Amino acid sequence: MTMYKGFATKAIHVAQEPESVTGSVTTPIFQTSTYAQEEIGKHKGFEYARTQNPTRFAWEKNVASLEGARWGYAFGSGMAAIDTVMRLLSSGAHVVCSEDMYGGTFRLFDKVLSRYGYLFSAVDMSDIEAVKAAIRPETAMIYTETPTNPMMRITDIAAMAAIAKESKALLVVDNTFATPYLQKPLSLGADIVLHSATKYLGGHSDLVSGVVITDREDIAQQIGFLQNAVGAVPGPFEPWLLLRSVKTLALRMEKHQQNAQAIAQLCEQHPKVHRVWYPGLASHPHHDLAAKQMSGFGGMISIEVGSYQQAQTFARAIKVFTLAESLGGVESLLCHPVSMTHGSIPKEKRDRLGITDGLLRLSCGIEDSEDLIADINQALSLL
Repeated sequence: MTMYKGFATKAIHVAQEPESVTGSVTTPIFQTSTYAQEEIGKHKGFEYARTQNPTRFAWEKNVASLEGARWGYAFGSGMAAIDTVMRLLSSGAHVVCSEDMYGGTFRLFDKVLSRYGYLFSAVDMSDIEAVKAAIRPETAMIYTETPTNPMMRITDIAAMAAIAKESKALLVVDNTFATPYLQKPLSLGADIVLHSATKYLGGHSDLVSGVVITDREDIAQQIGFLQNAVGAVPGPFEPWLLLRSVKTLALRMEKHQQNAQAIAQLCEQHPKVHRVWYPGLASHPHHDLAAKQMSGFGGMISIEVGSYQQAQTFARAIKVFTLAESLGGVESLLCHPVSMTHGSIPKEKRDRLGITDGLLRLSCGIEDSEDLIADINQALSLL
């Protein structure tokens, strides 16, 4: 493993040595629920598949290496990963979280965990002073996405890490939009990184999974215990698919962001687009911070087209993009957050954040740029 310096080399080789019996160059799918034991109290390190699976172990080790960490834990979905991280806390714990985040995360915090005594303060994570002001004696965690979903705000991870350290709180970063190829929160001081592996890590819109990564042994022990005790683990097929997918993550992310940059520039100049949110544009309010802590700007764009009617017209007109929830696949996807991913957020809060009826989120795939640009142009021409 010490020979594996580069990101793409790690993605292809870490924990993926040829299988010892046959020499298979791909990690086998260990499709089993249990393991034969030699005698009572004597086994080969594998007892039950919820607790141990070699295919899952390979994926966990691989993805941890991509974030520069020693421990990774796979889950049945991104939401299962988030829920498990929140179980590190106890009733009465206070969490400072981003006001702009995935609607499913908001729903978990607001509708589920709040019933069990968790306390949440939602703030603009791009405002360092607002975060400091939200800290209480009982604050146990700072939780953020960066870039955020869907308004593409950028959190200063190093600044958040300093606040978390001073307040003896955990810093958790959802790195789904950036991926470890473009951003490594642990190197900037975060304690925990998590991903919806359904998105860019999977990359082909054919699996649902999540992952939690840390380089702190005390946290790793707790997450490992919770993974087994709560049991929200994936079967072996999803880790096998993820091992396949991550081999091309570096190549895919380069094309994703190349296409996104071109489309963002087009939309910024187009008279029918009221506003564009993409960290790669100099007009983005956090462009300099994004350039500092990320090695690229990713494949996600949000645009404002003015009204629900205009959004509907655009959605009906697209041909190459597909109207669908999710993101990060090889195919380009269009999402209407109000009616799809962020409907659980109250309207008054959505409006304040800019998640309006006319907001559209573009997940730019890896198709030919000219086809995507032509598709956006022809759809905008109908507005």
